[in-house]
Amino acid sequence: MAAKEKLSGNIIQRSAIFLENIGKRFAAGIEELGYVMVLFVECVYWVLTGFRRKQPVRVAAVFKEVREIGVNALLIVSVLCLAVGVMLSIQGIATLKQFGQELWVVDLVAQSVTREFAPLIVGILVAGRSGSAITARIGTMNESQELDALRVIGINPVRHLAAPVLVGMMISVPLLTIVGDFMGIMGSALFTGTEIDMPLDVYIQRTFEALKPDDIHQGLIKASVFAIIIALVGVSNGFQVGSGAEGVGRSTTRSVVLSISCIVVADMIFTYFLNIGTLT
Repeated sequence: MAAKEKLSGNIIQRSAIFLENIGKRFAAGIEELGYVMVLFVECVYWVLTGFRRKQPVRVAAVFKEVREIGVNALLIVSVLCLAVGVMLSIQGIATLKQFGQELWVVDLVAQSVTREFAPLIVGILVAGRSGSAITARIGTMNESQELDALRVIGINPVRHLAAPVLVGMMISVPLLTIVGDFMGIMGSALFTGTEIDMPLDVYIQRTFEALKPDDIHQGLIKASVFAIIIALVGVSNGFQVGSGAEGVGRSTTRSVVLSISCIVVADMIFTYFLNIGTLT
């Protein structure tokens, strides 16, 4: 009996510890979400009203972020989206050939690239490439007490560091998505032209017939949301970096994982709500 009572007590204790840990993680998640929302509001506040307080968000800083986030990523985005377009064509033709409908691969690729694959590929790539760099940069400044020095001399770190990142990200990611749309369609056109002998001009004409403005809008809406997610996650993890170089590395890794996870979940949610009319 004593052994059974001891075992039962251990189980109850472990269950209580497990539930306590879940509660702590949930509370920490809510607290971090609140911090991110406050950070977003503060960034928007400085963008809209900073000039009235004679502390505007510097245009030069925004263009610097656009160059680092967007221009420097053009090549890799083009290559990856081109490869995705070819891949979709291969799979599409292989599937549709069973029904003798290979020509429909044009419509399939056009809508899937613009609605889904281009914004998703760009979002994941920017999260891994630029989101991590933003976290590492701000985290290093935090560790070297540069953020404290900015506050001492009257410079708000959110206005100086976070707001340019948010604006630059919201400019760069949608533009990269448009490039991704073009390269994905061109990749499909090149493969389809060789596989089923479809001339390039015919492919482009059929693509324009298949695409609707709503297809492009869906991709750009997703890209804008992804840009906000990447910027806020990267900046917030940089501001909350732990102690030492190990803390910077941990925050950088966490930033990338969290950004990509949020992007995939947000993509699922927006895909459902943007297409709910066609599902019912």
